[in-house]
Amino acid sequence: MFRLLFIGLLFYIGYRIVVSLTSAKKPDVTHNNNQGESEETHRDPVCGVYVSEEAAVIGRYNGQRHYFCSMNCLDKYREQLDHSSPS
Repeated sequence: MFRLLFIGLLFYIGYRIVVSLTSAKKPDVTHNNNQGESEETHRDPVCGVYVSEEAAVIGRYNGQRHYFCSMNCLDKYREQLDHSSPS
């Protein structure tokens, strides 16, 4: 039983690694010219990728919105804030 759980855990970890490597930092480059409206984009403060408001992961700090391309970048931003704040 323990072996089965261990093998399942290894497969899950491998799956998460593959998903994070294939989906990380893909900028939203789709343009919808049919609407005639331009979608506002924001620069990710961690990796510098421009992301649309619709596709962005939104985080708040000091009452301001920050737009991120992925949860990984949001987590890195939060870690940077934790390390820079006084203990």
